[in-house]
This record gives sequence, structure tokens and C-alpha cells, in this order.
Amino acid sequence: MFTGLVEAVGELVERTPTSGGVRLRIATGLARELALGDSLAVNGVCLTITRADQDAVYADVGPETLRVTTLGSINEGAPVNLERPLRADGRIGGHFVQGHVDGVGQVESLRADADFHWLTVAFPRRLAPFMVNKGSIAVDGISLTIAALGGDRFDIQIVPYTMQHTNLRRVEVRDRVNLECDMVGKYVARAIELAGLNLTDARPGEVTH
Repeated sequence: MFTGLVEAVGELVERTPTSGGVRLRIATGLARELALGDSLAVNGVCLTITRADQDAVYADVGPETLRVTTLGSINEGAPVNLERPLRADGRIGGHFVQGHVDGVGQVESLRADADFHWLTVAFPRRLAPFMVNKGSIAVDGISLTIAALGGDRFDIQIVPYTMQHTNLRRVEVRDRVNLECDMVGKYVARAIELAGLNLTDARPGEVTH
């Protein structure tokens, strides 16, 4: 379990093909604090550390994870958001994030607003029932708030600290990003589904920014 508060931005320095998947080598100052078998969220994807040395960690990524996340397409040299799991005695500063990606979105626009930025992300329509205006969303593992919501896109406002201390500082239009919807919303949607109600006719409000 994570909170969506990025601890560090690492660098994907090497990706090596394995049988059906890839092995990632990520350079990070967190490496000396991690050990074999530890969990680590990488761009919002929960991975298991298979090796750690003084300046890098290694993690194996299976074919299903490569299929449903961006980890199959990010290039060597790319910055990646990193977060260690929440401690039982830790503070929850963001929201509960499982590290289980629900879908891949695409950046449609990034525009400055004084010291802040507006980011518009298009998402698969099947995720619409799990999102609410002013609700939480994890974008590449970053806990963010939906400021405006449409049927297949949402707007979020990025504060300067988040822009400077996550991989968003290098985001570009058409970049793909991992999306994880709020866990509470998913459980509510599942309960509604089991009650026999139809979620496909959901009509969120329109993006206004």
C-alpha cells in the first residue's frame, strides 16, 4: 500500500529482456535503503526488488504488467517516480494507492498558469465510473486531485513542488501515463454492479479549464 507521495525520482538506466518480460535497473539514492523482496512503486506500479546495490535497484516486470502499464514502453534514461510502501505507523498525506494500474492515459495538454500548471489527461472510457470531480487519482503514482472531469478526460492542477519533484517536469503532450483510480470508488462501483445497476450510462461533468 502506498500514498501517492513520490519520495524520489530515479532514472531507468537499463532494461534487459527476460523470458517473456524485462528486468529494469533503476538508479536511485533509495537503493541503499531497500533490500531483496521489498516492494517499490515505480511510476505507480508495485514491483518487487530482486537486487539492490549502493546506487541502483533491479526489478523484474512480467508480460501482463508490460501489457497494461507504460513500463513496456518507457526508454532508458527516462525519469521514474519512486515510492516505498506506507509504514503502519506512517502518516497518510495523499490517498490509498495500491500500485495496481487500472489503465493507461495520454497527456493531451500541459499549460502554465502563473507558477502552476494545468494538465489534461485522456483516459479509457471504461474508467469513467470510478472517477469523481474533486476526487483522487494517481497519475504515474502521484496522488492528485481531479479538478474538472469529462467523459474521457480530466484536468488536474499541478503545484510547483509537484512539478519540480516528480517526472512531470519532463512530461510532454502525447506521453502515456499510468492511472490508478481511487480504491474507494472502485469498491462502490463493484457494489453497484453486483446490485444489478448499469454504470455504462454515467455522465460526468465537462472539463472547463
